[in-house]
Amino acid sequence: MKLPVSLFVFALLYSFLLATSAHTHENFLQCLTLHSGNDSISKVIYTPSNSSYSSVLESSIRNPRFLTPSTPKPLVIITPLGISQIQEILSCAQKHGMQVRVRSGGHDYEGLSYVSPVPFVILDMINLRNISVDVENSFAWVQSGATLGELYYEIAEQSKTLGFPAGLCPTIGVGGHFSGGGYGTILRKYGLAADNVIDAHLIDVKGRFLDRKSMGEDLFWAIRGGGGASFGVIVAWKIKLVPVPSTVTVFTVNKNLEQNATKLLHRWQYVADKFDKDLFIRVLLTGVNSSQEGKKTVQAAFNSLYLGGKDKLLPLMQESFPELGLVSEDCKEMSWIQSILYFAGFPSGQSLDVLLNRTLTVPSYKAKSDYVKNPIPESGLEGIWQRLYEKETELAGLILTPYGGKMSEISESAIPFPHRAGNIYKIQYLVYWSEEGTAATESHVSWIRRLYAYMAPYVSKSPREAYINYRDLDIGTNNEGNTSYRQARIWGTKYFKNNFKRLVHVKTVFDPTNFFRNEQTIPPLSH
Repeated sequence: MKLPVSLFVFALLYSFLLATSAHTHENFLQCLTLHSGNDSISKVIYTPSNSSYSSVLESSIRNPRFLTPSTPKPLVIITPLGISQIQEILSCAQKHGMQVRVRSGGHDYEGLSYVSPVPFVILDMINLRNISVDVENSFAWVQSGATLGELYYEIAEQSKTLGFPAGLCPTIGVGGHFSGGGYGTILRKYGLAADNVIDAHLIDVKGRFLDRKSMGEDLFWAIRGGGGASFGVIVAWKIKLVPVPSTVTVFTVNKNLEQNATKLLHRWQYVADKFDKDLFIRVLLTGVNSSQEGKKTVQAAFNSLYLGGKDKLLPLMQESFPELGLVSEDCKEMSWIQSILYFAGFPSGQSLDVLLNRTLTVPSYKAKSDYVKNPIPESGLEGIWQRLYEKETELAGLILTPYGGKMSEISESAIPFPHRAGNIYKIQYLVYWSEEGTAATESHVSWIRRLYAYMAPYVSKSPREAYINYRDLDIGTNNEGNTSYRQARIWGTKYFKNNFKRLVHVKTVFDPTNFFRNEQTIPPLSH
C-alpha cells in the first residue's frame, strides 16, 4: 500500500531531524570531552543509554503532566560540579546548536526547565547547592541548586532570630524562585525574596563569570524578578537575612458557607492589605462535602502568621478583623522555623530534617494567577462557589495572598516584579488530578480555564496581570527560533507591565542572539 504523499514527506522529515539531532548530540558530547581536559565532565553526563538517565531526569520533575511517554526528553542531562563545567556546556551548546534548559528545583509550572520542543540539554544545578550563612552580618550566599528547605534549615542551624522572605514549599529550587520574585508569609513585612537579593554570580552567554559589580546594575536588576532563564546561568545569590522574633503565632480558622464564609471573605478583602505589617492572613478556598448528605459546600481557611506572641495578636485581631472571632485556643505559638514546617503542611513536632528532603510527589496539575485591585462583590464570590461544585474540583482551589505593607512601599520599577501598590491580593488557581490520559488532562485544564474566564470582570485589566513564578503558557508563548517583540509583549506585559521594555533592552545587550530561550523568555529586539 502506498503512503499518502504528505505522510511520506512527514516521515522523511522526521527521519532527517532525528538523524540531524543525533549527529548534533554526538558532536556536542565530543566537544565537552575535548574541552574538559583533566576536569573530566564524563562523570556528570547522562544520556538515554545511561542506566541512571531516567532517575536523574525524573528526580526533579514536579508535575507528572510532563512525565508521559510523548513528552519530549533531553538528549543529554548534565549535573555540573562547578563554574568551569558550566562554561564548557554553554560553549559547546552554542557551537553545536543545542538548546540549554537550566533546572534548579523543577517546580516550573509548565515544565519549561526540563521540556523543550527542539533537541535540548538539561543543565541541572543539583550539585551546586552550597549555603554559607554569615550571622554577624545578616547575609548568606546560596547556590541556585539549593532548595528553600535546605536554605531555611541552614539559617535555623545558625540563628533563631534570622529568617528569609521566600516561599512555602521546601523542595523549590532557589534559582528559579528568586529570579521570578519569590514570596512567602513575611512578604508584607519584608517584601519578596528578590527584594532581598544583594549580589549574584552569573555565567553569561560568552562564558564570563560575573558578579553584581562586573555584570552592572541593568543585568542585576533584570535577574531579580525578570526570570533568570532569559539572561544566563545564575550560579549563586547573596541574600540579606531579616530579623524574626523568637516567638511567632500561627492559626488556621476554617469557615464554610453555612458559617458565613461568604461575608467573612468579603470583609477580609477590605482589611487584609491594611493589617499591621507583622500580620499575614491568606485564604484557601476549596469545595468540600457539606454536613447535609450528598451536598457540597465551600470552605474558606483563614491561614495566618503573626510575627509576635498571641498576647499581642488577639487584641490586634479584635481591632482589625473581629468578624473572624479568633480566640486564644485557635492560636499556636512557635519559632519562625517551626512556622515554615506548619505552612508546608508537616505535622506538629516534626524534625527539621524534613526540610532537607528534596523529593516531592504530587498529582498532575495546572495553575493560573490573577491580581485583585477592588474587592469582589458577594455575588461574584458566589459565582466562584458554583464552579467549585463542578466534578473536576475534587482537588482544586484558590489561594488568596494579601499584599499591602512593604509590598506597597516598593516602587514598581525597583526590580522587574511590578505588582505592588494598588493590589489588595493575588489569586492562585490550582487544579490537580490523578487520572492518567489526555481526556482527564483536557477536562481539568478546561475547568480552570473556564474559572479564569469567569474571573475577568473582577481582576486587573489592561493588562490582566499574572505572576511569572506561576508560569502559564495560556497567556502567550514565543515561536521557537522566531520570537518577535510584538509577540512576546502579549505575555510579557502581563508578567512585567512597563518593566517589559527594559527587560528587552537588557536581553538585547547581554544575549543578542537569543541563546537563552524558552516559550516565555525575554526576546532581544533583533528577533
